[in-house]
Amino acid sequence: MKLVRCLFDCFCPWYRKNDKTGDEIWSIVKRKGNQFMVNEQPFYVNGFNTYWLMILAVDPSTKGKVSDVFKEAASVGLTVCRTWGFNDGGWRALQKSPSVYDEDVFKALDFVVNEARKYKIRLILSLANNWEGYGGKKQYVNWGKDAGLNLTSDDDFFTDPTIKGYFKNQIKTILTRVNTLNNVTYKDDPTIFAWELMNEPQCTSDPTGSKLQAWIQEMAFHVKSIDPLHLLEIGSEGFYGPSTPDRLQVNPNSYAGQVGADFITNHQSLGIDFASVHIYPDSWLSTTSPDAHIQFVKTWMQAHIDDAEKLNMPVVFSEFGVSVKNGKFNQTFRDTFIDTVYKTLMNSTRRGGSAGGCLLWQLFPEGTEYMDDGYAVFLKKSPDTASIMSVQSRRMQTFNSKCSWNCRWSCRKSSSLDELLYHEEF
Repeated sequence: MKLVRCLFDCFCPWYRKNDKTGDEIWSIVKRKGNQFMVNEQPFYVNGFNTYWLMILAVDPSTKGKVSDVFKEAASVGLTVCRTWGFNDGGWRALQKSPSVYDEDVFKALDFVVNEARKYKIRLILSLANNWEGYGGKKQYVNWGKDAGLNLTSDDDFFTDPTIKGYFKNQIKTILTRVNTLNNVTYKDDPTIFAWELMNEPQCTSDPTGSKLQAWIQEMAFHVKSIDPLHLLEIGSEGFYGPSTPDRLQVNPNSYAGQVGADFITNHQSLGIDFASVHIYPDSWLSTTSPDAHIQFVKTWMQAHIDDAEKLNMPVVFSEFGVSVKNGKFNQTFRDTFIDTVYKTLMNSTRRGGSAGGCLLWQLFPEGTEYMDDGYAVFLKKSPDTASIMSVQSRRMQTFNSKCSWNCRWSCRKSSSLDELLYHEEF
């Protein structure tokens, strides 16, 4: 029984109640070389995306869905959620026009942050969108045009001084927000895992990548001048660019190398703390062969893990998913896809590599089926998927602080660790 209890403490710390050793200090996540750290202990991530949290939190009739998704995520040991910290223009806009914010929507974001803390889930808050959803860079450019600026492309978002000023104000407004529910300023709140500059930034008008690179460096400096404590990432898809011609063959297609992004150069920017990569073979690859998709996942991930080690920073695969809506792939393949991502991560983690974790796209609670674009995972309806995710959480926990504090024998010894990680029950 003592051995069973030791294993339980090691793998299931999120289930412990009334255990003083389980009430760790809620501290800001740091980076030490290629590892995330909390309270001087490793912190490996198994998490998820749910982009719509703020929008549903505005309406009292849907506000409970925010709590529901956090509760379900916590039940399978997920510890980080990536969500939108923006909605620019349009329906339920947070930023209705430059520097004009809707307080009711901001209070909804306050609720999201406060609720995440209750479930010990940390947040990556993205600050803008490359795409038109929730406003995006197009909305900023439209605001500029309305103000009389001579703008010709949505990519002017990255270069026009006035537009950059609009976005810098957005950054400052979010980071210095004082939560109305707990009186904690966002930039001081350990619930924030990291800030993300933009979801999937691309500047297709400049394939050389110089415009996007200059923007990343300028905005990273701005973020760090306001909040030097929290981690910062770009939000990139991971596409290789002109600085590494030998890596272009790793991209999913030739177009990916021409969108103005450059994985290596972008992540050498001062102030960027970890690399971000997305994984969508179902929309990136022309082939529908399941085997080809799985092989791409392994190659794509390993290339970025290797490069992150050269950059001496962690890499988080911050979006990965498969749509089961169009009939090309089913849930069984999606489970295989998820398991492949998890196992590739573990191969890096076991040797102390740069793989810092991953975030499934995307987790939905029951009652939100009307928003499913094919990528949504409903844990209560997908017990096999839930089991895979739970097992991964337990594996990741063996490398985190709880294991070294609570396990009587050293789980960190390679022979014992290997046995635990790949035992059928785990």
